[in-house]
Amino acid sequence: MDPKLPAPSGVASLRTTPNQNSVLAGAWRHLAVVAFLVLAVARTAQAQPTAELPPVEVTATVPETPAAASEQRIPREILLARPISRTGELLEAAPGLIVTQHSGEGKANQYFLRGFNLDHGTDLAISVDGMPVNMRTHAHGQGYADLNFLIPELVDGMLVRKGPYFAGLGDFATAGALSLGLVDSLPRPFVQGTIGSFGYWRGLAAGSTALGPGTLLLAGEVGTYDGPWQRPDALRRLNGVMRYSRGTPLNGFTITGMAYSGRWNATDQVAARAVSEGLISRFGTLNPTDGGRAERYSLSGRWSRTGEWGTTQITAYAIRSTLDLYSDFTYFLDDPIHGDQFLQRDRRWVLGIDASQTIQGQLFGRPLETRIGLQTRYDDIRLGLFRSEARRLLSAVREDAVQEGSIGLWTDATLRWTDWLRTTVGLRGDWVGGQVRSDLAANSGSAGEFIASPKAGLVLGPFWATEFFLNAGTGFHSNDLRGATITVDPNDRLTPLSRVPILVRARGAEVGIRTLAIEGLDSRLSFFVLTLGSEILFVGDAGTTEASRPSRRIGVEWTNHWQVLPWLALDLDVAATRARFTDHSGAGRHIPGAPDLVASAGISFGDGPGWFGTLRVRHFGPRPLTEDNSARSRATTLVSARAGYLFGNGLRLQIEAFNLFNTKADQIDYFYTSRLLGEPAVGVADQHYHPVEPFAVRFTLAATL
Repeated sequence: MDPKLPAPSGVASLRTTPNQNSVLAGAWRHLAVVAFLVLAVARTAQAQPTAELPPVEVTATVPETPAAASEQRIPREILLARPISRTGELLEAAPGLIVTQHSGEGKANQYFLRGFNLDHGTDLAISVDGMPVNMRTHAHGQGYADLNFLIPELVDGMLVRKGPYFAGLGDFATAGALSLGLVDSLPRPFVQGTIGSFGYWRGLAAGSTALGPGTLLLAGEVGTYDGPWQRPDALRRLNGVMRYSRGTPLNGFTITGMAYSGRWNATDQVAARAVSEGLISRFGTLNPTDGGRAERYSLSGRWSRTGEWGTTQITAYAIRSTLDLYSDFTYFLDDPIHGDQFLQRDRRWVLGIDASQTIQGQLFGRPLETRIGLQTRYDDIRLGLFRSEARRLLSAVREDAVQEGSIGLWTDATLRWTDWLRTTVGLRGDWVGGQVRSDLAANSGSAGEFIASPKAGLVLGPFWATEFFLNAGTGFHSNDLRGATITVDPNDRLTPLSRVPILVRARGAEVGIRTLAIEGLDSRLSFFVLTLGSEILFVGDAGTTEASRPSRRIGVEWTNHWQVLPWLALDLDVAATRARFTDHSGAGRHIPGAPDLVASAGISFGDGPGWFGTLRVRHFGPRPLTEDNSARSRATTLVSARAGYLFGNGLRLQIEAFNLFNTKADQIDYFYTSRLLGEPAVGVADQHYHPVEPFAVRFTLAATL
């Protein structure tokens, strides 16, 4: 039985754990929704077998020409040609980005870009169909970005923007921003099934049909995965999408409903000494009860209208998300009796509007494009941190009710001075704040901050199909609002703590070149610098704060995509970064977890019916794990492949292979103190890692209806 702990004043208790029957009932309800969608798709296909559906269209605004050398749109066909073992790996199409996992598959991925260990999304803004994925003041960590609700086959391209140079991007968009659009329609309905190693199974059905003056799209997905772990992940995931659209992205509207439910066990990173001493296997666990449950439901709409003077776009969204996450990273360091497992619980509503107006005009007789935008967001959150043992709650560290809001106003103007010179200047202003009601009155309160972020860019060219770019600007990421009102450590309720600034400024600059001089080759080279000031961070795993030092990252990125022939494409991306703290107050200047080198390369073939295939290699360079660089991770180089045959009637047979050479490597590494049973009370400083899954294959059969 769970202990009866009183809820804080004004805060709804988060301790109620659904019983097994209610969990199963919820799963059956979601499965019924998926079954309904699948049947609806099949019925649609039978009713209109010869209907000519409109072509796939991009649902995000795509610039005619990039504003920075590193800005690019990854088209749908390139995204879908990549073999991916998990949904989040779709983002690795963004040059220089690494997506990995240190826990169960239902948890948000961990991201690395431009010398940042971005944790679960702190300095990488991710959006899907105009909805933010990053969660503020989240139970597990600021900016938590879980993409498990996304069905990859419905993605219609990804807009990649790096650095704080874009006025239309606000919170979290410091290292970069990824905007994924969704398709409005599909050429034909389809169904597919995939089976693979380690208990992998996935079923998907999707299709669209004309409905009145618009198009209705339906999709349903169900998946399971155990993994190679001694304690199977037992992942169960359900996804559903319903979307109605009319018109085009510039003159029309969409209404989209999405639903996701997932539950899983988790094998978190393990202490290296536990494996070397034979206590567990490489794929074993030191706490078999870790894992979690997550749900996400959303309703969103986009409306756009283009006239003689420009384009108006409005996006609105409502999101409901929940998470229960059980983790244990230190075993018996803090509690030698019950162990160190803890529960992070998050319940929230997210409401928001993103509106912009683009005005086409002239200045000095030259073309001038002016954009004005307004972005608002409100999060109503109930969250808590609890000590637990085998998923049984022991006590509360802290419980909070948080109402957090933001408003951002921005504008930029792009002037084409000549056919070979254009400039962009922009300014953004953001206010973020709200109220915290905590179970400890001393940690309750209200706070708010404003920040202004100027931006500028210059583009020269094209000269011989080559352009030169110069960009500079400032941006920011927000911190957990609980850190802005905290005064006392909730663990002992005595130790005074420093408060956290809500907004932390980042400054960046970039110079680059893009050339299309060789037919079919898009090659880009960019040099960048990005600095972050010192700050105090709120640590969700402990419910407390800790100091962070000022830092600078200097790097270079080289990106190449070559369409050699209509049926053959090559790509090569290399990113090297030097990341250092800029002060001398610590044990060293290295930034733990910051990768020095990231590289990827691939070859794809296939165009229409017949054989198709992809071979990819991805290199994740070694990282310092401590500030003095005395502990380092190993590099991880993985090869994956896909091959298959597409018949003229739409039938597709496909095989995918991951970790093709069965490389014994790690997804991610850490160095910290933990304690196994029988070890000294102060614990042992050691490397902890989450291994790469061994060689695995997956077989897919897909058919159009």
